[in-house]
Amino acid sequence: MLEPRRRNTSGRALSSLLSLALLVGGACGPNPEQDNPNTAGNNGDNTPGSTEVASPDATDSLAPSSPEESTAVPGEPEAEATPATPEADAPATAEAPASTEEGLGTTAQAAVSLRTVAGWETLFLNRWNSEHTSSFLPKSNSLDSWQFYDLSYGIDGNTAMYRATGKTQYMDRALLYVNNMVNHAKVSSSLPRSQFKDSYLGWASARSDTLGQEVPLFESYCWRYVTRMLRTIRETPALYGNATYKTQYDKLLAFTERNMFEKWLKRGANSYIYRVNTHMASHWAYIAMDLSMMTTDATKKAQYLTVFNNINRDMPNNTSSLRGQLMTSPVNANAYFWAAEWGSKKRPGQDVAHGNGVMAYLVEAHDAGMEWTDADMRKFVVTLNNVIWPAAKTYRMYVDGTGSGTGWFNDGLMKLGRYNADLQKRLETHSVGQNTQFYGNAALNAKLLGAGSAL
Repeated sequence: MLEPRRRNTSGRALSSLLSLALLVGGACGPNPEQDNPNTAGNNGDNTPGSTEVASPDATDSLAPSSPEESTAVPGEPEAEATPATPEADAPATAEAPASTEEGLGTTAQAAVSLRTVAGWETLFLNRWNSEHTSSFLPKSNSLDSWQFYDLSYGIDGNTAMYRATGKTQYMDRALLYVNNMVNHAKVSSSLPRSQFKDSYLGWASARSDTLGQEVPLFESYCWRYVTRMLRTIRETPALYGNATYKTQYDKLLAFTERNMFEKWLKRGANSYIYRVNTHMASHWAYIAMDLSMMTTDATKKAQYLTVFNNINRDMPNNTSSLRGQLMTSPVNANAYFWAAEWGSKKRPGQDVAHGNGVMAYLVEAHDAGMEWTDADMRKFVVTLNNVIWPAAKTYRMYVDGTGSGTGWFNDGLMKLGRYNADLQKRLETHSVGQNTQFYGNAALNAKLLGAGSAL
């Protein structure tokens, strides 16, 4: 088993100056990582080689913070978000680090004035309660695991804003959502249409194509952000040393270890952990990584690291891995290209909508010093900044720079802004997907840039 590789972090401190205006507009949601009813198996997954996804039923209630859209076929343009009205905010500055990468400056990035954490928090708070009451709170109380898919964005946004500000009101809200889900979990054997009928706790899907089933995708898509929230508590002495938070942490970690990781591993690792494409597998690498950093059980830790390393380097049921998928971009030598299907090197490669899920994991693994390096992140920055997003309001559907996409970067790609001030500056005027997940992660980018995370 490969051991996780630690890196030495370095960066330049970034100080405060004046920021520019932000265009604020309606949210534009992601292409959901759901499955095509025509190709999905009874576990709710795509069949091997398929990256098609279907829109949810028209009767499904979708979060206004991130309305779902169906994935378009190659060459079929997707709608772009409506431009918003400008809004000024508090001043901030960043002196960006040197870079020789294409599109990031010839010898050094120019000094860039960036929006402050406080400025992003103001935008976040403008939507915080409305998204809570209209979407995230009811979804957290739902018995339908499909609702947890969208709920994941609320958990991520609140966790990110806590990490950016240290204000416990955001952690409390993320915990509320997770506690609600856990409190509504039922024993599998009591779920009338469960395909497992075992002693683990879980939820049934109410989506029409997976009606009554336990769906690993819906659970893992949400739970990667549950484990990131838990790891934030574990790594923050003020939280972990507080009895109120420690009690919740212990309960939720125990639930996660048994009724998320162990459950799907025992039900069949090759089917439910080592998934049929890059983005689905990346969720389990994320969960396994976080659990490996929290558990006090040596046997469990070894098991988590085995899954983490297998997905990164040596998938047991495929001929490739996340690392094995990466190639030099066919259109930019400083960027990465990869396909969603294991072993494939064919263009157009990974669709950007689902590529967000891969990037959400890779960014956190890099920052934990596990497997993914500074050099990797520099190439991913160029992939977004130059290939996927080559000009203002020009968005590509695939990572090879082809097709017309939506520009929805919230769930992963925008997190690359923590490594590059110029990219973060572009995100300040990005009019797609403006919701609490976007604002929370933009605030975290600003906080980390200020701490020297730029590469």
